[in-house]
Amino acid sequence: MGSPVSPIAANIFMEALEQQAIATAPLDCRPKLWLRYVDDVIEVINKDSVQQLTDHINQVDKSGSIKFTFEQETHGSLPFLDTLIVRKEDGTVKLMVYRKPTHTDQYLNYHSHHPLHEKLGVIRSLYYRKDTIATEEEDKVEEESKESPSDLWVSELDI
Repeated sequence: MGSPVSPIAANIFMEALEQQAIATAPLDCRPKLWLRYVDDVIEVINKDSVQQLTDHINQVDKSGSIKFTFEQETHGSLPFLDTLIVRKEDGTVKLMVYRKPTHTDQYLNYHSHHPLHEKLGVIRSLYYRKDTIATEEEDKVEEESKESPSDLWVSELDI
């Protein structure tokens, strides 16, 4: 991954692999939706066909260097990148900010020797993520209370 060309080459390879895999998949297990970002895929598929599609995709790459695994929706939610997709009781979907279980809530310390614009950038990024991912106002409010920088940051930076 050291070369600047590596991500481009990997993306070209993955696109060719997934196009071949989906085109040759048995009709009963073709996904209704397939979206990929780098090495993460979200798909909409009949839950009885997930294992069959995964097995099929893993057989397409003859080198065996690519291994697809899957994570199914649990308790009506599914993480994808920084987003938690939640199925509501009325059948609609809401989005929330997702943190892995190993998330530590530690960000850049205000007293570190980083330039002020980098420290402000951390705060701006957290608020931007909350505003662009969370779809319901109460989740935005909850997110703000979770990821608010410490009172020291807010009072010293006067944001």
